[in-house]
Amino acid sequence: MITVTAPIWLWSEGQGQWHFLTVPPEQAVEIRVYGLGDVRRGFEAVRVSATIADVTWRTSVFPQKSGGYILPLKADVRRRTGIAAGDEVTVELELL
Repeated sequence: MITVTAPIWLWSEGQGQWHFLTVPPEQAVEIRVYGLGDVRRGFEAVRVSATIADVTWRTSVFPQKSGGYILPLKADVRRRTGIAAGDEVTVELELL
């Protein structure tokens, strides 16, 4: 289990906006090593089960050039947990 506490940030392009949380490089080592096997998906993403508060969902984390990973936060997850861009949250990640 990987536990990360970080702020939610907003990325906008064109008409869309996406919310993410960054797993810093020093906490992403386990993900990176796990992703070296046959578990990678498109864009070298790694499947995870993510939990914020009492909300758990399955998604993927995507590698960054910095060595970290980004976790997308769906609108439904943000609504159910009451979080928004700029909030600092704690997420638990389980590699799948």
